[in-house]
Amino acid sequence: MAVEQNNLIASDIEGYLKQHENKELLRFITCGSVDDGKSTLIGRLLHDSKMIFEDQLAAINNDSKKHGTTGEAVDLALLVDGLQSEREQGITIDVAYRFFATDKRKFIIADTPGHEQYTRNMATGASTADLAIILIDARYGVQTQTRRHSYITSLLGIKHIVVAVNKMDLVEFSEQRFNEIKDEYQSFAKEVGINSPVFVPVSALTGDNVVNASKNMPWNTDAPLMEQLDTIPLEDTVNLENFRLPVQYVNRPHLDFRGFCGTIAAGSVQVGDSITVLPSQKTSVVKQVIQPAVSESEMNVSEAFAPMAVTLTLEDEVDISRGDMIVKTTDLPDVADQLDVTLVWMNETAMNTGVDYLIKRASNVVPGRFEQIHHKVDVNTLEKIEASELQLNEIARCRLSLKQAIAFDAYADVKGTGSFIVIDKYTHATLAAGMIQEKSTVAANGQSAKEYSAFEKDLNTLIRQHFPEWGCRSIDDLLS
Repeated sequence: MAVEQNNLIASDIEGYLKQHENKELLRFITCGSVDDGKSTLIGRLLHDSKMIFEDQLAAINNDSKKHGTTGEAVDLALLVDGLQSEREQGITIDVAYRFFATDKRKFIIADTPGHEQYTRNMATGASTADLAIILIDARYGVQTQTRRHSYITSLLGIKHIVVAVNKMDLVEFSEQRFNEIKDEYQSFAKEVGINSPVFVPVSALTGDNVVNASKNMPWNTDAPLMEQLDTIPLEDTVNLENFRLPVQYVNRPHLDFRGFCGTIAAGSVQVGDSITVLPSQKTSVVKQVIQPAVSESEMNVSEAFAPMAVTLTLEDEVDISRGDMIVKTTDLPDVADQLDVTLVWMNETAMNTGVDYLIKRASNVVPGRFEQIHHKVDVNTLEKIEASELQLNEIARCRLSLKQAIAFDAYADVKGTGSFIVIDKYTHATLAAGMIQEKSTVAANGQSAKEYSAFEKDLNTLIRQHFPEWGCRSIDDLLS
């Protein structure tokens, strides 16, 4: 297949691109303990799927003689462990990305490091993944690093988990051993909120049950790993319910055109939809939905979905700028300046409360500070620990105070509007990644926020609708 595709790229690049443009894209990561065989598994997937070009295979053959760990056999892990330091140490340090395709889908693989000191690297690779392959060495079962990576994948909202029990050749392809590990992992998975993981017994080294079914494991009646990746449903990985368009820039090539450009973070939008701009709360109606296209006739569409890049024009002249968010009037997100968040600290300099940072969420940048660390989490034991600061690779639940209110969603609902990064206001270095959990129950003055009854909320809405001249503030504004 690789040879054929290589020839097609050389002779007909448009034909090659046409083959893949309508295929579903699955982004997945491999993670697990050190030496569980993550890089070897990816190399085996590429090799047995016939997705290695001849020059790549020749290079790997040569490198195997210098750096390989598999004797006379080709060391397929070298397809992914590309850094010189990785080859010297025999481990994965940075996140390595590879692309391949089958007849059904396109894939982007992120091979993530297993060592605890590279937790930030692993979290980065997992942040855009639809699926995670958790590798477990059949000899050792569920390890501390298995738990850590499973917790992080759950934290980052990866909905599909495939547990690949690797090195089955070293336990004589034992069904009993596979079932023991399966039971052990399922018990732990419930603790971190992983539902219905898929279990696959494999040997990355020999190729058993990776792409082709294994003759050594006739007791396994489930599909090989590659078939699992080809068929796992992806419909639930994208939120198509809540329309969210963070505005990246305003396109105004002439006086007769004003378009608002961005990538749809969630949901869908149609011509004629009533929209609201946040935080201004100005309203209008969608006049045009424009997508990037080769020809002008294909640019205007009636509807667009996440994660398409689009330009919207509106029926009314509305003041909108970069950092604003366009949503449907019937489905408004929360607005607040006090948030409870989960933070993954990624910098050598410790995080301290009360320090001013820049908080970048989508296209919006707001000054803010962490007022309180509720607790940090021991990623190995899941124990909650009191803390006054966060060190590199530590994860914690914190209260974030912003200088101005933002529209947001819980990360579990919409990743694009529920995630953020923390930036040093002086060096502009990225310090941390965060996930919004909910609006904080603590107000900016440190007091507990007032709880309003359903009747109070309905009355507030009624007054604002029918008596705008009274200037009544919304309860959401009061809470934020």
